[in-house]
Amino acid sequence: MMKWAKQMRNAFGSSFLWLVFLVYFTQGFRSFVWTAVSYQLKDRLKLSPSASQLISSVAFFPWSIKPLYGILSDCIPIRGRKRVPYLIIATLLSLFPWIILGLNASLMSSYWPLMIFLTTQNVGSAMADVVVDAMIAEAVRLERASLAGDLQSVSWSAMALGGICGSLLGGYALTNLEIDTIFLLFSVLPVMQLLSCGLVEEDSSGGKALSDQADSSSSHHSDTENSINGRTNGNISRRKGFKNQKSKKDVKNKSEAPVKEHYMIMHWFHSLKLAVYSLCQAFRQPMIFRPMAWFFFAQVVVPNLSTVMFYYQTEFLHLEPSFLGTARVVGWFSLMLGTLVYNRYLKRMKLRRILMFAHIGIAVLTLLDIVLVSRLHVRLNISDKLVVLFGSALADAVNQLKFMPFLILSGKLCPPGIEGTLFALFMSINNLSSTLGSFVGAGLASMLNVSSGSFDNLVLGIAIQVFCTLLPIFFLFLIPKEATGVST
Repeated sequence: MMKWAKQMRNAFGSSFLWLVFLVYFTQGFRSFVWTAVSYQLKDRLKLSPSASQLISSVAFFPWSIKPLYGILSDCIPIRGRKRVPYLIIATLLSLFPWIILGLNASLMSSYWPLMIFLTTQNVGSAMADVVVDAMIAEAVRLERASLAGDLQSVSWSAMALGGICGSLLGGYALTNLEIDTIFLLFSVLPVMQLLSCGLVEEDSSGGKALSDQADSSSSHHSDTENSINGRTNGNISRRKGFKNQKSKKDVKNKSEAPVKEHYMIMHWFHSLKLAVYSLCQAFRQPMIFRPMAWFFFAQVVVPNLSTVMFYYQTEFLHLEPSFLGTARVVGWFSLMLGTLVYNRYLKRMKLRRILMFAHIGIAVLTLLDIVLVSRLHVRLNISDKLVVLFGSALADAVNQLKFMPFLILSGKLCPPGIEGTLFALFMSINNLSSTLGSFVGAGLASMLNVSSGSFDNLVLGIAIQVFCTLLPIFFLFLIPKEATGVST
């Protein structure tokens, strides 16, 4: 272990490894503060399940436009650097909303300001995720390519550790602390992330190359201009005398600056246009469009009733925050178990078969929610907590069996040259479809009049969710027929 740690430190540097660990740990630890947000919407703002889910869906929309952040950081360097400045901006965006909400109780008591600040915070978190992914991709090039898997393991392990710690401490914090205090406590991590950005050195050669090109262009323009002005000034000097050399130098510098700035703006515009065009061309290919269309459809068509179930568990079953945090910890361990099972036993299986079994498994496990809501388990003397823990554990494991093929297929479909941006687009499609599924769930809950304290039609809503979960199976022909976890 010590040998591996030393090898990683020598390859990437302690500051970079610490930054990667901290960013991903913070992403996982977000469950600490978002649990408090859920209770704020339910208990303080007294919102219905559908309204609460609608606000959460809007707040998480910035995760659906991740390619935008990637294109900006790829094409428009800030002071010659493409990553660290954007990571600093992202960290500030994810820091200040929690501080402002923690210090101003009135903003937390109105859903419009709360939604705006939560959305801003997610812009920062999503941008940081994209930028760090790009930094990892750049760090494992050439001689360090053999350590790519190790660096990804560090990031995934950090996120899992953050999720476990955040889920455990989140429930405890809600029992013992005020929500504004929880917001302020969480802001410590973005502050540490901001300070850590200053420890990482970024090569600004890309920016220097661009600056050199601009200098060359402006120099060529100035030489041409001087050759014309030289003849003119020669005639004038014979009539009016010698001009001050310093003033000529000032005029030259002033004439070069607009040319250099114009060149850099045109270069950035061309880079942005080329990146968008490359993405559009790649996505128009049937081998890319068809499977992504399936994954999008598989999320959108299934109404997400997670917020409604959260209301049911807390208001009807009266499950305490500490227990729900424990259930999320079990979910994190199940997620890692699902990853292990996939890599060990399923990666050579056809993706169509894996996805079919995953959706059948999700539908079967959703029936546990019907058992929970209809109280059938009470007749068998099975406690509510056991049903919730068992359902949470298995559901997260099976969902990971569906998400792993998405990751594998996305990585294999990315053409050379735009891997990072196109992969970010694939992840955004997944996030957008999940957000839209939440909108569908909110609409279904509203249509069935499921509200706080009124869960009479919740069984019908879950039954509709089960039926919709099986629909994507009939469209698996969109997934490449021979695709497995090791080949496409």
